[in-house]
Amino acid sequence: MSVEEYMDHCRKLALNDLKPTEKELQHGLELHKEAFVFDAYGFMPLAGDKCPRLDQLIKENAGRDELKQAYEEHIMNGAYESNPALRKKLAEVWEAAGVDCVFQNSGVEGNSIDGLLKRLSFYTYITDLMPELYERAVFPHQLPGIKERGHKALYMTTNGVPLPERLVSPQEALSHIGVFAKLGVRMMHLTYNRRNLIGDGCAEKSNAGLSDFGKMVIEEMNRTKVIPDVAHSGLQTSYDAAIVSRKPVVASHTVAGALSTHYRGKSDEVIEAIKKSGGYVGICAYPAFLQGDLTINSFLDHIDYVAKKFGVDHVAIGTDHGISISSWQPSGSSMPAGRHIWEQYWQNPAKDLTHEGLTPDHSDALTWTNWPLFTVGLVKRGYTDDEIRKIIGGNVLRVCQQTMEE
Repeated sequence: MSVEEYMDHCRKLALNDLKPTEKELQHGLELHKEAFVFDAYGFMPLAGDKCPRLDQLIKENAGRDELKQAYEEHIMNGAYESNPALRKKLAEVWEAAGVDCVFQNSGVEGNSIDGLLKRLSFYTYITDLMPELYERAVFPHQLPGIKERGHKALYMTTNGVPLPERLVSPQEALSHIGVFAKLGVRMMHLTYNRRNLIGDGCAEKSNAGLSDFGKMVIEEMNRTKVIPDVAHSGLQTSYDAAIVSRKPVVASHTVAGALSTHYRGKSDEVIEAIKKSGGYVGICAYPAFLQGDLTINSFLDHIDYVAKKFGVDHVAIGTDHGISISSWQPSGSSMPAGRHIWEQYWQNPAKDLTHEGLTPDHSDALTWTNWPLFTVGLVKRGYTDDEIRKIIGGNVLRVCQQTMEE
């Protein structure tokens, strides 16, 4: 199936779930095109074509990290360098999604400075490689102009706070946060599922919360104007971070715990604390996390819940999605299966990421290129245009602006 056929398939599935009137559909599509659409956490479209370098490395018995780096470099950079047709298709997919900016996952899952730099380099380079499409934004005031120029913006986030392997002093360890801020990173995960020196992750059975060092991390992030992200943090860590921070804290891609039993969800107590910090909860687009009826309507239910209970100023959309633009599934080499990495869910990870009754079609209806239909869904739910503008981008932009204030 070509990517065009796949996008059409996904669109039909979503429309079948939403059942908008023609008036709702047209108004939603027009509003989406006019508004500033900011994905609170996601991935630029990736190339899914064959990676010859990976095949060779597998034959050479290369290690996990070397294989991962080669694969990521190819799907994020290499394929676009060597294939003009893919670059053209990349622009078409962005246009279909109608997204103006992505808070781009540009740092590996964990605290390794070496690993974080590698992925950050790939996403920095793609904006240099394709100036006809991309601009890398470092400050929020740059974003409206990027949209006016018809370009797409990448705003960088990392899946961890950079920490050195050799810990000399808290102050020396904290200094790396400012280094990454100067490299353009504007948001960082405090934890990624597991416990670290900052606090407990969401996949830990314990719920110990933010450490003393974690409080120092929050203070340094406030000082260096980096947004603390608790999307993968435990409930107590998330709550503590929101209480301690002088600036907005966000859960960039999560779900409402009141509607889902998945441990990526956030409780009402945590969401209230995030609200009081001035932050937002970004609803992700994974049916297994959302639960409910497993359709796009479940996704909208989570937005509804947060908006109605905590206010429309404190909800956003962080899809946690990208899309392969070579075909709807990668057509060639992919990363070989291996042991689950340290930062991953440990307790029956296959079960954690699935849900009884879930089929591929359920995830397809929430694919990244269906972003305009998310806006249509909000129109159908009765939100005003101004409220929708906040949910699909305005709230993320506001928090970016507030974080940069002294």
